[in-house]
Amino acid sequence: MEKTVKINNAIRAARMYYYQGMTSGAIAREMNLSRSTVSRLISFAKEEGYVDIRILDPIEQPLVLEKEILDHYPLQKVHVVPVPEIVGEAEWLERAAQFAAKYLNTLFDSNMILGVAWGTTLSAISRYLQPKATHNSQIVQLNGAGNTKSMGIEYASEIIMRFAASFQARAHLFPVPTFFDYASTKDALWKERSIQRILQLQEKADLLLFSIGAVNAGVPSHVYAGGYLEENDLQAIRRDQIIGDIATVFFREDGSFENIALNQRTSGPNLGLFRKKHSVCVVSGLAKVKGLHAALQGEFIKELIVDEPTARALSEYHKAKFKKY
Repeated sequence: MEKTVKINNAIRAARMYYYQGMTSGAIAREMNLSRSTVSRLISFAKEEGYVDIRILDPIEQPLVLEKEILDHYPLQKVHVVPVPEIVGEAEWLERAAQFAAKYLNTLFDSNMILGVAWGTTLSAISRYLQPKATHNSQIVQLNGAGNTKSMGIEYASEIIMRFAASFQARAHLFPVPTFFDYASTKDALWKERSIQRILQLQEKADLLLFSIGAVNAGVPSHVYAGGYLEENDLQAIRRDQIIGDIATVFFREDGSFENIALNQRTSGPNLGLFRKKHSVCVVSGLAKVKGLHAALQGEFIKELIVDEPTARALSEYHKAKFKKY
C-alpha cells in the first residue's frame, strides 16, 4: 500500500472510529478491508500524530486553578467548583451554592456563632442547606435590610431563618436600615442596648459567611438591584472608585475601605472583623472578579468558594494586572 493511500485510509478510519463511534468491524465493511487492517490503520494514525487524544479531567482543572489562586493571594483555602462555562452564570451560582451549603456542615457545629451577610448568593445557599442537628448554636445577621422603598426585612429574615432552621440554631435578626440617612442617626442607635447585643454577637462569631457585592453583575447583587441605593449613592460609588462591598461595607480596588463616606452610614460591620475571623466567601459571576480581587488584596477572606469559570477569570485577571511588575 502506497504511503499516501495508507495515510488517507488511516485518517478515514480514525475519523469513523473516533468521530462517529463506529466499531472496527463496521469500518472494515465500509472500507472493504479486514478488521485487522483497520486496527493497524487506526494505530498507525495515532503513532504518526494524525490523532490527538486528550483527556479533559473535570477534577484536574479546578485543582490547577486552586493552586494558582493560592499562589496569587493570601488565602488559607480555596474550593473551585467544577461547572462548564457554557451553562451560564445562573447555573454557575447554583453549583457554587450547592457546594457551599454542603461544605458548611463540615464547618459549623454546636456552640458556635455563624454571622451571615444576606444577599443573592446567600439566598441561593440557604435553599440548598442540609439539616444538621446542633445545640447552643446561633445565627446572627451581619447587616440591616431596611430601605426607603420596601423594608426588605422579609427577604433578609427569610435567609437567616433558613440557616437557623437547618442547624436548629437561635436566630438573631438585625432590624435596622441597610443605609442610614445620617451617620449621626446610626451613631445614636448603635448605643442602644438591643443593638449592642447584636454587635457583640457579631464580634463573637466563630464563622462569617458572605459574598462580594458588585454593580452590573450577571446575577445582580441584591443591594444594587433592590432599591437600597439612591442615585446620589451610586454617584458617590463612582466618585470614590468603589469596586465592591461585603455586607454593604464598600471597598476600593486596592482593598482599602477607610474614609469612604457611605461606610459611615452603612449598618454592616467594620471590614477589619473579616480579617480576624474564619471568613468564608462564596463568589460566582464574572462581574464580581474585580471586587473579589480587591477583597483578596484587602485580606478579608480566609476561605474562598468559587465556580470554575469565575476562578479562571480571577487567575487571568491577576496575571494581566501584575504582568507589568
